[in-house]
Amino acid sequence: MALSSPTPKVGDLIEIFRFGYSHWAIYVGNGYVVHLAPPSEIAGAGASSILSTVAETAIVKKELLSKVAGGDRYRINNKHDDKYPPLPANKIVKQAEEWVGRKVRYSLIHDNCEHFVNELRYRVSRSDQVTDTVTTVAVASGVLAVLGIFGMALARSKRERQ
Repeated sequence: MALSSPTPKVGDLIEIFRFGYSHWAIYVGNGYVVHLAPPSEIAGAGASSILSTVAETAIVKKELLSKVAGGDRYRINNKHDDKYPPLPANKIVKQAEEWVGRKVRYSLIHDNCEHFVNELRYRVSRSDQVTDTVTTVAVASGVLAVLGIFGMALARSKRERQ
């Protein structure tokens, strides 16, 4: 089910909301997207496709957006246009289509579907999902470390008073 957003334009990044993460594709026209999909990725599978995150390789596919999204919501999300100038649409599509059918290295941290589409649109390989998750884990670890130190200090203080 699409969000109420305009019809994608060629070269637009499409964010598809899966259970617990977003899958990314690039719109290449006539209802089609190109995306990086581990072999276990089942288009429109939603929650079950999270199993694809453990794959080491992926295949670049050209499929109908409606098939890739299935019942999941999606939106146009060219979120880095203010930071990086997008390549011309015809160049984005040309290079995206050159990748179709190729088997490539896949890593949830370094080479995922978001890295792939950002590289095609901006020539910058990045995944905000990965960056946000690493930041959250680092902050949580820091908080836990501070709480642990505070707890140890309280326990020491309590022992010293006894």
